[in-house]
Amino acid sequence: MEKNVLAQRIRAFRKLKGLTQNELAQRLGVSIAVLGAVERGTRKADESIILKISETLGIDPEELAPDFVSSRGIRS
Repeated sequence: MEKNVLAQRIRAFRKLKGLTQNELAQRLGVSIAVLGAVERGTRKADESIILKISETLGIDPEELAPDFVSSRGIRS
């Protein structure tokens, strides 16, 4: 999945759940700078951050990054 598409999906799900970047970053245990870079698509979201984000937002990893997850055989 292209970084920008993933970035848009992360941002959209975060907003849908009513969280600010700061709130989500705190729940993930990352800095707001890291989350902001991931949401802008300037930093690649690795497997662990994608799984943390999906868990924190209460969604399946497949909803967040279908291509990323299916290519690695990860199941929630």
